[in-house]
Amino acid sequence: MAAMVRLNKYLANCGVGARRKCDDLIASGLVSVNGAVQSELGSKVAVGVDRVTLRDALVEPVTRFQYLVLNKPRGVITTARDERGRPSVLDLVQSNERLYPVGRLDRDTSGLLLLTNDGDFAYRLTHPKYEVKKTYEVQLNKVLQQDDKSRLEKGVRLEEGVTSRAVVSCPGFKAGSTVRITIHQGWNRQIRRMFEALGYRVAKLKRVRFGDLTVAGLRPGEWRKLRKSEIEQLKAGHGN
Repeated sequence: MAAMVRLNKYLANCGVGARRKCDDLIASGLVSVNGAVQSELGSKVAVGVDRVTLRDALVEPVTRFQYLVLNKPRGVITTARDERGRPSVLDLVQSNERLYPVGRLDRDTSGLLLLTNDGDFAYRLTHPKYEVKKTYEVQLNKVLQQDDKSRLEKGVRLEEGVTSRAVVSCPGFKAGSTVRITIHQGWNRQIRRMFEALGYRVAKLKRVRFGDLTVAGLRPGEWRKLRKSEIEQLKAGHGN
């Protein structure tokens, strides 16, 4: 009997993108199963039996997984497709596989970005319930105040709700000091909005750690394949 899986998971395992992106594609009416458009989230497919297409192109499960880490430069977008023709992170890496970013960094944010075609791996690292920690270095337009540091650590109210507790360090609270903040959520432009909610403007933002992983030894624009031990650590949640 063929295994039945949710359509968004099937698409993720075909290297289309993370499950939340696949949900968007389904809701937009771009995915068909056996010729019928599927727009209902939560629908299932029979693996190896049903014919699934995205924009009329057949999609099939990936048989060879790849895991890359990139030191993303500023000015490069993380979306796989851009109608305006702006440079994408996929222009920086060489792969014959259909890769996509694990989570997102906005255009003006630099630093550690993972790319893969393993849907379960991406889901494990981005879903809030797993609480995988990410650390950022932030340069602000003014000195961070002690009271505001405490507010960031307790949680800041944003449109989606109150952010989870963060870990914040700011050596000396002096002008030009780099603030380091660790969170496990992944709301859109979350770090920038957290500081903006307290009256600060982020001048520079860089992700320096994802779980236990860093971009040590990689210059901006450089990438490498993850080692087996790194993949296993990320999957296991070590260093969170």
